[in-house]
Amino acid sequence: MSTLEPHHFWQAIDPPGTHQAAPSEGFVDSYPAAFGDGRQLLLPLRVLPGDGKTAVASLIVNQASFAVEDALASAMSALAAPLAPDVVIGVPTLGLPLANSVARRLGHARMVALGTSRKFWYQDALSAPMSSITSPTHQKTIFLDPRSLPLLLGKRVLVVDDVVSSGASMVAVLRLLALAGIEPVGIVFAMLQGTNWQAPLEAHRDTIMAPLASPRFSRTDTGHWLPIQNVSPAPGW
Repeated sequence: MSTLEPHHFWQAIDPPGTHQAAPSEGFVDSYPAAFGDGRQLLLPLRVLPGDGKTAVASLIVNQASFAVEDALASAMSALAAPLAPDVVIGVPTLGLPLANSVARRLGHARMVALGTSRKFWYQDALSAPMSSITSPTHQKTIFLDPRSLPLLLGKRVLVVDDVVSSGASMVAVLRLLALAGIEPVGIVFAMLQGTNWQAPLEAHRDTIMAPLASPRFSRTDTGHWLPIQNVSPAPGW
């Protein structure tokens, strides 16, 4: 059970054991996602559109405190460092601040940002349709600025995003990068959300990493929420 007001989520990394990891009756309105060292980040449960019987633990990075963002970026950088990436690509929108922080921690001078707002010099040949679980009815287009290609071609590329749930957004990103002849050496998320993303991203399973993981949840007759999908420990699944 959570005692936090809605705006207090994502504001602190709590010591191991602060929150009950698996109450037998189920969760009420929050879920403690755990880092590999046991530290916990309390996340709100959000009911998914539909029949109201399924929920996910939500992580909205641009509402998090700087301390939480720093903790996530540090953990993501530690996972990605052994890949020795030459350049970091950030996925909009919420992956961009994390990509910035990860690139800095890896000692890079900059990162490359993908975009969903078309600039007049963008090209259709470097674009792909994109959707996400948080905006299921809003179709977007993801673009790679053609001026960024020299920074990426022939380089070890790391893709950074905030959360993977259905996998649809990352499938679009990978399709876009393939159009440019780019195959990432790694994909690092802040959190793996459920397991629905695994099938669409099966071909990239060995490159996917994340410091946090959370299940999907099903509502019980008492109004509690029980996990319906297993989660895997860091770094992946």
